[in-house]
This record gives sequence, C-alpha cells and structure tokens, in this order.
Amino acid sequence: MTGSDSRTPPRSRPAPEGRPGIPDGPAPKPRRGKKKIALWAGAATLSLVILGTAGVYYRLNANINTFDGGGLSADRPPAAAPDANGNTPVNVLLIGSDSRDGGNKDLGGGGDIGARSDTTILLHVYADHKHAVGVSIPRDSLVDIPPCKADGKWTAPQTNAMFNSAFAVGDTAQGNPACTQNTIEKLTGLRMDHTVVVNFTGFAAMTSAVGGVNVCVPSDVYEGDLNPNLGRKGKQIFAKGPQKVSGQQALDYVRVRHGIGDGSDIGRMQRQQAFLSSLAKTVKSQGMNPTTLLPLADAATKSLTVDPGLGSADKLLAFAMSLKDIDLKNIKFLTAPWRYNGARVSLVHPDIDQLWAALKADRTLDGQDAGGGASSSPGPGGTPTASPAAAAPAAKGTGIAVAVYNGTTAPGLSTKAASLLEGADFTVTGKANAADRDHATTTVEYGSGEKDGAQTVARLFPGSRLEAVGRPGISLVLGQDFASSDGGDKSAAVPPGPLPTSVSDAARSADDDPCSKLSYG
Repeated sequence: MTGSDSRTPPRSRPAPEGRPGIPDGPAPKPRRGKKKIALWAGAATLSLVILGTAGVYYRLNANINTFDGGGLSADRPPAAAPDANGNTPVNVLLIGSDSRDGGNKDLGGGGDIGARSDTTILLHVYADHKHAVGVSIPRDSLVDIPPCKADGKWTAPQTNAMFNSAFAVGDTAQGNPACTQNTIEKLTGLRMDHTVVVNFTGFAAMTSAVGGVNVCVPSDVYEGDLNPNLGRKGKQIFAKGPQKVSGQQALDYVRVRHGIGDGSDIGRMQRQQAFLSSLAKTVKSQGMNPTTLLPLADAATKSLTVDPGLGSADKLLAFAMSLKDIDLKNIKFLTAPWRYNGARVSLVHPDIDQLWAALKADRTLDGQDAGGGASSSPGPGGTPTASPAAAAPAAKGTGIAVAVYNGTTAPGLSTKAASLLEGADFTVTGKANAADRDHATTTVEYGSGEKDGAQTVARLFPGSRLEAVGRPGISLVLGQDFASSDGGDKSAAVPPGPLPTSVSDAARSADDDPCSKLSYG
C-alpha cells in the first residue's frame, strides 16, 4: 500500500521471566559453534601439552650424562638369545654411587674426590617382560677385577679384590661404571645390556618426585647410628615402625646400617631391597605412564649417568614403559649367596653359579621357564624337583681337606680355585705352583681310602679326572681347561634348575610385608 510500511512489524523476543520484551535490532553476527570453539580450545591445549612435553624431553636430554663405552672390555659375554616368541631378556646394572662430587657431599659424605659403588644390583628382566629379579652384590665381596680403562690406559687385572673398588679405578669423582660392568660380566657370564648410576642427589630427588616412599624401620635409629664418628647417640632420626620418607630422610634410610641387626652391609642391603620394592609399588600405583614417569625422570636424570645405549629421554622412558606389565609379586629381590671371610665376604659356590646359570637360561628362582614352561618335574605336593639333567653339582666339602696346585702358567688360578673350594665348605690346606706347569686337564689326586672325598672335589670342577697316588691326602692340580674357563667361572658348566631353598626362600617380592626381612643377624 502507498504511504504505508510494507515491512513486517517488529516482534518482541519472548521476555525472560521478570524482564520486559526486547525488540529485535539488526541481525547479530553469527556466533562460532560450540563444537568449533571446543576444537580450537582442544588444539590449543594439545599444542601446549606437546610444547610442554617437548620442553621436558629437551631438559631430560640435557640432564643425561653417559659414560664412555670405550672402557668396556672387548672380551664380553655374548648377547642373550631371543625366546620362542622373539623376545629377549634384558640385564641392567644399577649402581648407587657415593660420589662426594657437587651437592652429594652435603647429602652424605666427606672427602673431596673419588667415588665408590655404595649399592650394586643386577636387574634381570625376563624375556616375557612380566618377571624381574634384582640381585644385590655385597660391596665387600672378594672378586676378580679384569683390566679396566683409566686415564686412557688399561689397568692390570686384580685378583681377590673388593667388589666396590672396581668403581673406584681411576680415582675420579664420577667413578668408573664401565669397570664395574666389566667386573660383573666376568663374575656372572651375563652380558649387561645397560648400566645406570644414580648418586645421592638423584636418589633424594626421585623419592621426592613420587611424593615419598612407605618404609618400615625395625628399631629406633639415632644420629650416632648414621654417623658412628659422631661420638654420641644424638637425636632420634627414625622411630621404630612404618612411615613415609623422601629426600634426605629416604637417603638416610637406605644408608644407615649401625644400630640395626648386626650393623652389617648385608643387613642394609635387605632394607634397600625393601625400599626398592616399596618404590616400585608407589610408581605402579600412580600409573606407569609418561605423566608419572616424566617428573620422576626429570628428577633422576639430573644426577644420572648411563651407558650410551640409554643416553636419551626416549630410550629411558621406553625402557621404563617396557616394565609396566610386571606384577609386584613377580618382582623379586635377593642377595647373591655369600658368607663372611674375615672382614670381607666370599661368594658361595656352587650356589652362586646356579643363580647365574638360572638367569642365563631365563629361569625364575623356582626353576620355571619365565614364559610358563617348567624346567623341572613336580615332586610330592607339587614342589618342583630338578631332573637329573638339571641338577646342580652337589659339592659340599665339610670335613674334606684339599691342597691346591696351579699346573699351568696362568697366574692366580690357585687363588680362584681355593675360593671355589672354601665357598663349598672345603678346607684348603695350602696353595702353590705344581712341579710341572703343562697340565692340560684338571686332576684330583687322592691317597688310599680318600676316593669319596676326591669325587666330591671333582664335582666342583666339571671335566676334571681322578688319579690315585701313593701319598696320603687330596690334591687338586689345575689344568689348562680350568684356565680356559675364565679361571673358575663354572656358571656355564652348571645346568639351570631350581636354586637351593636357602637362596630362593630368602628372596622378597615387591608386594611382601614392608616390615619383613629388614636386617641380618
């Protein structure tokens, strides 16, 4: 119509309750859909996460120190063969260093240079990656240290040396992890796939990163127990019973040995095993994922030294993630079979040889194939019993006296053989070089009426032969076969089977009562 507005009259929007109607104005600009906003927000958040994670990875890579792989022996055990499923076991050497370098001095020690291995654990991760066992090596164990690289030169081998002195070869603040790895490989016949060194600072930071670790203290502990040079009892630092520790307090817990049990390093190792069990339980309860592991790795790597094969954040985290399917009950800890030898420790044969043979064959501590097959047939009540082919050499020499002679030109063999004999409870009456130094085969010579004792000796030296002689007593004459077996590494000759119950029963699982097996004596 002329003179009239043909547009539709404005309509009022429905008024919210309590408000007048609002007339429509110009059409509003179209708003972005909620989904699109969410997508943009999600992308932004993801970008921040990626950038943050990348920043953490960059920091981790910057933190990680690696040791020179050129210090590893050229004569190493072969790598483990894969199982039927194509999976391969992994051996990791874990070293706790008491280096006084940098901030470590404030956390636990005196002295300006030099480092020793305060704790050493061989962690064997089975091929199925559902079982693992950690074997503590007493630091005072008497072992043979092979040639090691220090100051660019290879050192002479050492016999009957304290195990933790291998880490000190070269007398540097960082220690010599390659030498410790060489020593372990010679001792066990197992190839170490990786070596990880953590010092005081790194250990304290790790325990704080997971919010503390639940432990149990078998008795009240005082300042004088932690530092016997204090000269007085001092104030209490731990009350008896369960508690949570982190940082310096966690470090004190794993280092203290006086005032608990017999005050020995052996007892302390049992508490260290209990601590690692609890740490594993804590990490698994928080979730084996990058969210948990990255802060832990960030704390650890600031004071971590690893072999070149673990020298990146990706490799470290990949290895950690490979352990996520191991149940706590299938994580075992034990101490290498040992006995006191004066102020030092001797490793007990043949028990320790049986342990290394079991790990080399990827058998669990009860003699089972980690993949589910059994290496032994069940005995009465379902208890595994070793088949004759899998039985360890029975060589307990209580009451048997043996004189040891080196029938070769290889040095140190009589000392090695004497250690084997003493570890099996034989009495060694003397060590010397034989009149003839060209013996090819190890021989056990015996006098009238002593054949049974000689046979017992021979069981400890597979391949040896017996020889009756016209003089009394039992003599062991070492041949080139013993020298060629790496001077007494009999683990290769020991078939894998169930370990002696004295060894397997002493092991603890990561889910055991945290207040059990905390001291020795």
